[in-house]
Amino acid sequence: MNITLVEPFFTGSHADWAKTYARYSEHDVTILSLSGNYWKWRMHGGAVTLARKFLASRTPSDLLLVTDMLDLTTFLALTRRRTAHLPAVTYFHENQFCYPWSPADRDVLQKRDRHYGFVNYISALASDLVVFNSVYHQTAFFEELPRFLNHFPPPNERGSVSDILAKSRVLHLGVDLSKFDDPALRKPPDQAPEGIPVILWNHRWEYDKNPEAFFQALFALDEQGHDFRVVLLGGHFRQTNSMFATAHEKLGSKIIHSGYVDDFEQYARWLYRADIIPITSIQEFFGASLVEAVYCGCYPLLPMRLTYPELFPYETCSSLFYRDSEEFVEKLSGALLSIDAIRMLNFRQYVEKYSWRIMAPEYDEVLSAVRTNTAFM
Repeated sequence: MNITLVEPFFTGSHADWAKTYARYSEHDVTILSLSGNYWKWRMHGGAVTLARKFLASRTPSDLLLVTDMLDLTTFLALTRRRTAHLPAVTYFHENQFCYPWSPADRDVLQKRDRHYGFVNYISALASDLVVFNSVYHQTAFFEELPRFLNHFPPPNERGSVSDILAKSRVLHLGVDLSKFDDPALRKPPDQAPEGIPVILWNHRWEYDKNPEAFFQALFALDEQGHDFRVVLLGGHFRQTNSMFATAHEKLGSKIIHSGYVDDFEQYARWLYRADIIPITSIQEFFGASLVEAVYCGCYPLLPMRLTYPELFPYETCSSLFYRDSEEFVEKLSGALLSIDAIRMLNFRQYVEKYSWRIMAPEYDEVLSAVRTNTAFM
């Protein structure tokens, strides 16, 4: 089967997901994309540009696999002479009903942020199948969608929620974990000290990852006299959260690396050297960077919310979870004090099932079924 994968925001985890599925799939996957910047304009106008690119291409297509960043209805309208007969599947990495907007965002201040949620809604409505990257995400989406539609006057089409639910399912995010299996990647970076515990941040430097809570905990540990080092990985877009600058001032030489690493070998070596990955996010629909770190041996410390109890079942992993900031600092302090025991623990068994070697055949089967079912509709 020929799949056209349409991604208006081709960067970070979105780009990794698209490229690695294309590589591991038994189908022929062609990626149609735009660069990963100006995300709001990508949701507004990306469909127009991508429709033009699609019509100009000669690549055969049997199915459209698009992401939540695309206005699918506009794309289909502009390409109808080639797509009228094609099934369309929308994969939700995130959604704009649940996404925590920064209070300082201009669209929030001017009360014009609902358009982005509406794009998600009509794209889901126009899809033959709606796919979510976690059970948590699927649940949150259908809890928030009726509330979102209540903002509009009648008829506000709340009845369409059940229609979307009926054609939805979960396919967890695939992660390219096999690339971490090279033994050479276990050699620690030159900057990494021996013995001293290393705390890792390998997420975007953005509001939704809640760097404030992360660094406030580290400041508290520093004041308590703990000896540790910090590695700050991950990228950021046009604006950098000011808390990172504050952290450099307060933690000084405890920060042994700060900044995005585009060399995979260096990135992997930092993950293998790190000991603890504390998570403070206020939004997470899956957690690819966490999965990578745990696969490489990091000990996770997780809030008891969002997708984390799905990734690490509380029944068997209760020690990994905290419920408030006080318990977070307490458990992080305890991990540092018992670092030798922490280093003996391994939670890879909980994340290795998300490897593309396992997930790609499941994706292939689901997408093949969509193509087969819609061909006879």
